[in-house]
Amino acid sequence: MAKNVRLSDIAEKVGVSNVAVSKALSGKPGVSDDLRKRIKELAAQMGYVPNTASRSSGNQTGNIGVIIPEHYYGDSISFYGKLYELVVRALYDNQYYGIMELLSNEDEKTRALPKVVQDGKVDGLIFLGPMEEEYATKMANQAGLPVFFLDTYVPFVELDAVISDGYYGTYLLTNYLIKKGHKKIGYVGSVDESSSIADRYWGYRRSLRENKIEFQKEWEIPDRHEKGKIFDKILDTPGELDAYVCNCDHTAHFLIRDFKKNGYRVPEDVSVVGFDNYLPIGMEQDKITSYEVDKERMAQLCVKSLIRKIKRKKYTSGIQIVTGKIIEKKTVRERL
Repeated sequence: MAKNVRLSDIAEKVGVSNVAVSKALSGKPGVSDDLRKRIKELAAQMGYVPNTASRSSGNQTGNIGVIIPEHYYGDSISFYGKLYELVVRALYDNQYYGIMELLSNEDEKTRALPKVVQDGKVDGLIFLGPMEEEYATKMANQAGLPVFFLDTYVPFVELDAVISDGYYGTYLLTNYLIKKGHKKIGYVGSVDESSSIADRYWGYRRSLRENKIEFQKEWEIPDRHEKGKIFDKILDTPGELDAYVCNCDHTAHFLIRDFKKNGYRVPEDVSVVGFDNYLPIGMEQDKITSYEVDKERMAQLCVKSLIRKIKRKKYTSGIQIVTGKIIEKKTVRERL
């Protein structure tokens, strides 16, 4: 029946992404006229009809704004590009359209409301990725619409958010390295840049403390400029350390690249672990041991919670944490 046809079903038939299908069916730019026509024809043939009857007959639009800081989005192959695609799929499967808006540095700085809110185009908002605490706080309190945050939160501020288990994930990763015989373990991540990097850092620190390994200040190594851009060079050599916990796989990839350029081997000379279990196309060759983030579960939970909030149904407020698991690959070796 029509109600069982999903965004992913149409995308699979056409051989395009879920984002492309969403743009085609919602009349948004970004796909050719020919592709738009083909997608609409196939959707009609498959019997897809968004179920708008379940919404109130008021002024609801059936659209959700997905707001992403432009310096984190990059493109469709980035971590946040992939997470956005999963959000769009989850929205579509729940009979909503996603409208993406990139948050400029200037709008974030001036605390400007997203244009989709100003134009009255959406019923609710999902803010995806790290952003300034003052901006996030204002949006939660003054956007005038139901709001959820995905993969970010603000400490000591009451927000509705879905995040990965960064604290416990890096705690497990650090324990994993210690069980492999590593004792001098560094953390690579700019701790003050985002709540997620900070959570992962403190999970790492907890593991060291519980294993009676005295932390040295020089073991904390920044990895990025303000606004998220990773340094062109993180480290030349491993120094005295025999392992590194990186706040994300992207950082781990660049750290491994730096070591290899200077003649050091991973994992023969030094072990490296990451976080997310996700790398853009072209970087997978590192096969980095990592903590896998359940991106699909995060997207689905965020979307379903926001829709319940929009419809004024009972939902889980506050921060919801989605757990993951360690994925063992090829960047860690046991030390005797």
